[in-house]
Amino acid sequence: MLLFRWLILLLLIGAAVSFAFFVGTGQPRYKRWGLLTLKWTLIAAGGFFAVLILERIA
Repeated sequence: MLLFRWLILLLLIGAAVSFAFFVGTGQPRYKRWGLLTLKWTLIAAGGFFAVLILERIA
């Protein structure tokens, strides 16, 4: 579980850095990377919470 928490935290930090680069440079590739990273962060968080819910049920 600790691994998932760190993974989600690192993905969020990576997305924030990508958006900061986009704001600083104006290059759209950083915005795409930020959105892609944010999408995978939400998928990882969904998986994390699904495991927590399944552990409660079982």
